[in-house]
Amino acid sequence: MPLRLFGGVHYLELTGAEPYALSGDWDDFRRALVTRQGFLARFVREQGVQTNEVQRCFALVPAFLTLGRESGAGALDLLELGPSAGLNLLWDRYGYAYRHGSWGSSALTLRGVEYAPVPAELLGTRVHVRSRRGIDLKPVDVTSDHGALLLRAFLWPGRVERAQRLRQAIEILRREPPELIRGDYVELLPALLAERDDSALTVVFQTASTGYLPPERRAELRELLSEAGREGPLGWISTRAIEEREEDRDDSYELEVALWPGGSRRLLLRCDFHGNWIRWRG
Repeated sequence: MPLRLFGGVHYLELTGAEPYALSGDWDDFRRALVTRQGFLARFVREQGVQTNEVQRCFALVPAFLTLGRESGAGALDLLELGPSAGLNLLWDRYGYAYRHGSWGSSALTLRGVEYAPVPAELLGTRVHVRSRRGIDLKPVDVTSDHGALLLRAFLWPGRVERAQRLRQAIEILRREPPELIRGDYVELLPALLAERDDSALTVVFQTASTGYLPPERRAELRELLSEAGREGPLGWISTRAIEEREEDRDDSYELEVALWPGGSRRLLLRCDFHGNWIRWRG
C-alpha cells in the first residue's frame, strides 16, 4: 500500500497535476495528499504496483541462449507470465555488453556487473524470436500516454538511468507491440501451451511474478508445465521462490532453466533483483 501511495503521488507530479508534490518539502507532499485525496484513494484501492524492469533482460539473455543452444531450435515462441507491459518480451531487440562479448545491436544497450562471466561461446549463439505473448491480470498498455506514465510513476525520482532505459524500451515496443492477454496465467496457460507449434521451441518465462503466488499455486504451475513438457518440447526460465532456492541467500535471485523432454530444472545463474549484476553458474 505505501508503494501504491507513492506511485500515485508520483503520477500526479509527472502529469503536472501536483508539480511540487515531491519537492522534498513535507508541506508540499501533505498538500498533495489532502488536495488529491479522492484520486489517491482510488489509485491505492485499484492500482497494483506495476514495474517492468528491462535491466532484468541482462540476466535473461544467457538463459534464452542456453535453451536455444541446447534444444537446437532455430526459433523461439515466447510466453511470459506476469509481463506487465511486455517490455521483457522484446529482449532480442535490445543490445547487450558482457565481459566476453556482446549480443545484439540496438539503440538500447544493457550493461551490468559479472562476478562470474557469461561464456564467450554462449554469446555466439543466435536465436530468432518468432512470437511473443504474455499473460497478466492487469497488463499495461504503454502505447498509451497513461500506460507509459504509470510505469514511470513506480520508478522513484532520481532513478535517472532506470527512467531513461524505460523510455527507450517503450519507444522500441511501440514499433511492434507484443500480444498481452488479460487473465490468470495458471488458468490460461494449459490452453495456450496446447496450441504450441513444435517447429519452434516455446519458452515460458517469468522474473518475479510467481513469488507472489501461494505455494500451492506455484506447485500447480509446475505440474501443468511438466504435463505440457511430456506432450512436446518446452523451455522454462524462472527466478526461484523462497522454498525453491538451493542456497540460503536473500540478497538476489536464483535463475533456473529447464528443457523438455526431460524437464530437469537447474540453477543457471544468480542475479540482482533488478538484473544489475549476475554470477554465472552454467
